Amino acid sequence: MIKEKIFNDTATAFRLKSDMEINRAVLLFSVMGTPSLIKPGIGLTKFALKAKLPITPIIKNTIFDQFCGGITIDDCKPVMDQMDEVNLSSILDYSVEGKKNEAEFDSAYNVKLELIELAREESEVPFAIFKPTALGRFKIWHKVSSRVSLSDKEKEEWERVQQRVEGLCEKAHKLKVRLYADAEESWMQEAADLLMEKMMARFNKEEALIFNTFQCYRWDRLEYIKELHAKAKEQGFKIGAKIVRGAYMEKENKRARKRGKKSPICKSKEATDVNFNSVMGYCLDHLEDFSVFIGTHNEISNYLALQILEDKGIAKDDQRVWFSQLYGMSDQISYNLAARGYNTAKLVPFGPVKDVVPYLLRRAEENSSVKGQTSRELNLLSREKERRKKSENLAEAKA
Repeated sequence: MIKEKIFNDTATAFRLKSDMEINRAVLLFSVMGTPSLIKPGIGLTKFALKAKLPITPIIKNTIFDQFCGGITIDDCKPVMDQMDEVNLSSILDYSVEGKKNEAEFDSAYNVKLELIELAREESEVPFAIFKPTALGRFKIWHKVSSRVSLSDKEKEEWERVQQRVEGLCEKAHKLKVRLYADAEESWMQEAADLLMEKMMARFNKEEALIFNTFQCYRWDRLEYIKELHAKAKEQGFKIGAKIVRGAYMEKENKRARKRGKKSPICKSKEATDVNFNSVMGYCLDHLEDFSVFIGTHNEISNYLALQILEDKGIAKDDQRVWFSQLYGMSDQISYNLAARGYNTAKLVPFGPVKDVVPYLLRRAEENSSVKGQTSRELNLLSREKERRKKSENLAEAKA
């Protein structure tokens, strides 16, 4: 039985953070835990950027440094090396969103190719990642998902999008690098799902190298996973499953209400937790066909996964099972899992400060909307500050 509450170990969780970094994190999570501050703050940030006010240095020294590894890949390497020393891997994510033209999509594609090569060269980088809407317009993904007719020009555009995705998957397969597609909003996700099914069927014959992401706040995901499993067994391929709770809850519910349709999102946080744990359990029950990437900040779900691994006699370092959290969040999970020998990675975003702002604002919104997330971060950070203070006082007393 998993009895030790390993996620309460703050000394291990914050071992790489200086006192100054701890204090900055306390300030940021305090703000994110105050809805009366966070919502106006997000609005002001968007306005200031649109008006070209000089706020980039402020963003860089606060929320950017908390949640991003740097501006370039080279900027991220000291962070990667530090984490590697404590057995914690890194997954670099070029977190530039909202681009609209072909030159920008080609540029993002080339960065993703570079990240695949990096994962091949660097042992501390176990996965590469791409976001579908970084490779093509959101509207084209939406149209294909909606199964509406495309114009000749749009058909050519969609062909280019598919070629970019296929090019990344071919590169990953050739270099034996695990690559996953991040998830998007439900109204464009079907196109991504179908495309990633094709990529898995083609490239995952022997092992799961290509992964898709399944957002478990969608109530239909367990059934979809089971249907995909049946296809995989019939066609003879392995499934790479990155499972997360989800990133667009407020937007999804608002859109469904506006259209008078049933929301694709579970009715409650509790229902989402049940769904996530069910999907995770199904994947772990079928590791002969699945490799699973457990991306969650929920301690209970992580403890449940550890218990399942122990009950099934699955080794901590079995390469079919990985745990992951976002850089700058839930260090009590990541660092403690890594310290105990589990395959664990931080998702480390990077990119030009202004271009990464949409990602950063989403992080701030999610932290403010997820019940208990911000208060848990603050509680652990405060406990670590107190622990360090007591250690210093004890050291001074002994001196």
